[in-house]
Amino acid sequence: MIVIGYIIAILRTLLIVLGMVLWMLVYSISLIFKKHSKDRALCLREHYIKYLAFPILGMNVKLEGEQYDKPALYVANHRSFSDPIIICRYIKAFVVAKAEVANYPIISQGAQLTGILYVKREEKDSRNAVRQMIIDTIKNGHSVLVFPEGTVGVKQGTMDFKIGAFAEALKNEIPIIPIALEYKSTKDLWLLPHFVNQFLLMYTKPITFSKMSIGKPINTDDVVTTSDAARHWIEVKLSQMQHNWSEIDYSKYENE
Repeated sequence: MIVIGYIIAILRTLLIVLGMVLWMLVYSISLIFKKHSKDRALCLREHYIKYLAFPILGMNVKLEGEQYDKPALYVANHRSFSDPIIICRYIKAFVVAKAEVANYPIISQGAQLTGILYVKREEKDSRNAVRQMIIDTIKNGHSVLVFPEGTVGVKQGTMDFKIGAFAEALKNEIPIIPIALEYKSTKDLWLLPHFVNQFLLMYTKPITFSKMSIGKPINTDDVVTTSDAARHWIEVKLSQMQHNWSEIDYSKYENE
């Protein structure tokens, strides 16, 4: 059974990559008739996730809350490589990701085409440039998603939040919206942050159950207080999500 599961996971990964290539090809052809724009890119990503990624990967999400009605900075806990796939199914936002993602073949091209801001965490100039891009993107009418932990979490709660994006958002009076995301099989997601290993472990299962909650804007005048409030809200939600998975009525999950 384990061998079969890994075969299924590999096939799913191949289908995801092939689907992305075909999706980008169709989009490239469409550029003959209509020029590229950020709105079209986000729409492309939304349809790819909804009609290809979710069905292929067996994603089932129990959603609480909804996208904020104005451009905002979304801050979420980080569990796995799949987090942006799930979150971007329900919100339209450019994603801030570590520069290493740019080295993934095909995946990086699809991500860049549909809205991603790369940051080299070890370089101060890169971090500052990305902060400015975050503000410019939001001021131009598009939301941004960041993972303030900076890497995949390895415990049930969250790690310390980096406050740079919070500071810029407060300075520019941009709404900050917290997002909590949890998976039923968390032990598979926290241990191996590498892309291939995550896919081989996570997608041996027929269905991946998860819960996602979108909060309300956090209103404080202090950066540390705002960061702490967002982290506290997310941790409270994660604790609620982790409680009694076995008692969940899975018929209430959506499989799209």
